[in-house]
Amino acid sequence: MEPIGILLADLFDEREFIYPYYRVLEAGYTPLVIGPEERTYQAKSGFAWKAEVAAEKAPPLSGLLIPGGFAPDYLRRSPGVLALVRRVAEEGKPLGAICHAGWVLISAGLVRGKRVTGFFSIRADLENAGGLYQEEGVVVDGALVTAQGPKDLPGFMRAFLGLLR
Repeated sequence: MEPIGILLADLFDEREFIYPYYRVLEAGYTPLVIGPEERTYQAKSGFAWKAEVAAEKAPPLSGLLIPGGFAPDYLRRSPGVLALVRRVAEEGKPLGAICHAGWVLISAGLVRGKRVTGFFSIRADLENAGGLYQEEGVVVDGALVTAQGPKDLPGFMRAFLGLLR
């Protein structure tokens, strides 16, 4: 079984990383932490976690999760990260983005015509990129799962894991 990737960069929201990480494990999958580079990244709180592989070297994945926080602003600057996100989307594998992670989807060119949600402050960004913003906690459009924030983690992970079955 291919691993499920979880993207990290500095200033990630630790809740939006830790909860999905352990839900992936609980569901019987192997989480693979991926960053723009293979190194340790600091959360907003100072909590740290090491990316096991750089995005350019990521193996085939069963799906990909993108936590929020301020990390998506760094993730979207990485050509390797954007190529990986596009690859997962093109393969039709589950792709999850929570909170500010919609920025990564925008930079990867993946929101036009898609029903999406995200943190309220990026609504205009999602709409300007052609996304069909929904004022809902969790939105599923095909293999794309988006959520507004930490309060939506249970529904976000139920929807994402449901697409893997």
